[in-house]
This record gives sequence, structure tokens and C-alpha cells, in this order.
Amino acid sequence: MSSIPQVCGPLKHTVLQFADSKPDNGYHIGQHRLQPGKECGFEEDINVPLIIRGPGVAKGLTTELVTTHTDLSPTIIKLVGEEPRPDFDGLAIPLHTDEIATAEAHPNTWHEHVNVEYWGLAVGEGKFGGNTPIFNNTYKGLRVYSPRYNLYYSVWCNNVHQLYDINADPGQINNLLSSPKKKHASTTILGLPITKVAARLDSLLFVLKSCKGDRCVNPWSALHPEGDVLTLADALHPKFDAFYEAEQVRVKYNRCEPGYIIDAEGPQFEDEGLVYRDGVKWSEWV
Repeated sequence: MSSIPQVCGPLKHTVLQFADSKPDNGYHIGQHRLQPGKECGFEEDINVPLIIRGPGVAKGLTTELVTTHTDLSPTIIKLVGEEPRPDFDGLAIPLHTDEIATAEAHPNTWHEHVNVEYWGLAVGEGKFGGNTPIFNNTYKGLRVYSPRYNLYYSVWCNNVHQLYDINADPGQINNLLSSPKKKHASTTILGLPITKVAARLDSLLFVLKSCKGDRCVNPWSALHPEGDVLTLADALHPKFDAFYEAEQVRVKYNRCEPGYIIDAEGPQFEDEGLVYRDGVKWSEWV
């Protein structure tokens, strides 16, 4: 298979606001030449407001901190006066002026990534969608957002790759990893070659696709246990070029399946991933 399926699937990424509603999914209606639906990794499907109202929540406060559904459980636990468990896959969302100001002023203190995944069947909706199930809608996706960059990267179960620079291409029309490669040969992200950025994103997705607990919140620490890499910007330092571009194992499916079947999911970071410590691979230390 060489083409990308025409229906794709949701895991919601939220932008924090405060009022009297709740988070849900987005919905595409004609964008990307797709029948109506909500199963894609595109912005229309995954970027929706999170609105919170209640005791202990600042009135009328808004922020664009990146949050995900995995942040909801620890947030609710903290709101009722308890400490979130350390094995949660998310963080308690800042709900006070000083907490939000700190997170916004120091990006390294709050995660900039959202993991987006889907397996198996998806349905085209609307008049012409026919509510017909479409197979092979399995993919792993990654959104990374900061004041400096705004990116979406995905790997499909047929091993087709997508990369969109949403600041330059808000409609997510130009896949920077599409063929022929010459089409985007002069394009850069943050002044760097696309392949350099894509290699870091792939490694980040490699960790996130099977993460648990704090590793989901701080995935870069799995690759750099010394703590010198906390963001994509940190990982783009030239001293890590060989590690990411030549040595690290890539996200790859063995085959398409209608559910989460480990044998089809390809390499797993826990078994085949590489990490750095003091500039050398982890294997050299153990």
C-alpha cells in the first residue's frame, strides 16, 4: 500500500480556557478533500478548547498551554484537594494566574507535545460518506507546539509519513515528506533541513507511542537521562545529529491491524530505543 487512507481517527488535544462547558472532539467538513468526520490527526479534529468552571479555578483566565485528555484525571484529582498519582500519564493543568504565568514564561516546565493515535475502522459521515466503515485507518501522530514552532508528524500503518509546518501551512496541505522529495528540497523548519527536524520528531513519537507514567510527560528524558534536553528546540542541537539521524530506531509498523496488537506495532522503545548520557549512547554505560 502506498496511499494514505481517506478516513482517519481522533485523540483530542485541548487549548485551555475557562467557562462552563467541557472538552470534546473537533470535526472536519470538507477539509483535506475528506467526507465529514472526526477521526483525523488534522487540526480540525484534534484542536478543541478545554473549558473549566468551578471552585478553585481562576475567573475569566485563558491560556494556550498545550493540554491533552491525559491531563484531565490529575487535574480533577488536584481540584478535589488530593495529589495526583505519580504513575499518571499526564499533569495537573495550571488553573491559577501565577501557575499559568510560570508555565508560559518557562516553556521547559510544561509539555509541548500531544500524542495522537488511532487503530482500525473509521467511518465517513455526511450525505456522501454513507457511514461506510473504512479499514486501514491505523496511525501514530504527534503535535508539537511552542512559540517557535507548530508541527504535526505522523506515521501510518502502511509506513507513509506526514510532516506539516502549521505556522507556514495552516491548512495542512503540503506534506513536507511527500514524494518527490525535490518538491520541498528548499523548505526548512527553524532554518534547518526538514530531515533533521523529522528525525527528532520520529524519536519523540517512538517514546510516546508506548509510554507510561512520567515518560509520557517527560519523553525527552527517556532519550537524554541527564536532563539536558527538555524540548524539541533542545534536541535540535547539532551535537545530537548522529544520534537522531543515523543511530536511533525509527517508528515503523509491521502491518496494519484493526486494533492495538503489539506484534504489528513495530519496534518498541523499551526494547530497541537508544538513549544518551554525557554524549555517549546508553549501551556504552551498561
